[in-house]
Amino acid sequence: MKYVIMIHSNPEPWGHPTSEYLAAHQELPAEVRDRLNADFEQVMTELHANGELVVGEALADPRTARLYRWRDGAPLATDGPYSEAKEHLAGFFLIDVEDQARADAVAAKFAGPGETVELRPLMWPGGSDQ
Repeated sequence: MKYVIMIHSNPEPWGHPTSEYLAAHQELPAEVRDRLNADFEQVMTELHANGELVVGEALADPRTARLYRWRDGAPLATDGPYSEAKEHLAGFFLIDVEDQARADAVAAKFAGPGETVELRPLMWPGGSDQ
């Protein structure tokens, strides 16, 4: 089963890993930050070893985005980001795991202070998400 893990964050300045630019993460004791980083590295190692990681990418600053909307019968390009939001999509990981329980366990390791992690299954060909 394929899932996408989307990391939503809004660090100022924009940088990766986003957690290092967030006050909520920076305010944690060093030993807690070290444990969170070690947990993340452990799950990444597992995903690689198990062949479960399909791809993962960090995204550039939302201000560099270009938006395309349909206006007056044609696409119209404007500067991003998509919306004036407190959070922006910072990056994603595509995983291919055995079941929802494994996807949930992996996604939980990606969550950190000041960030929101979204887990969503991919749709199968033909439009079904089952």
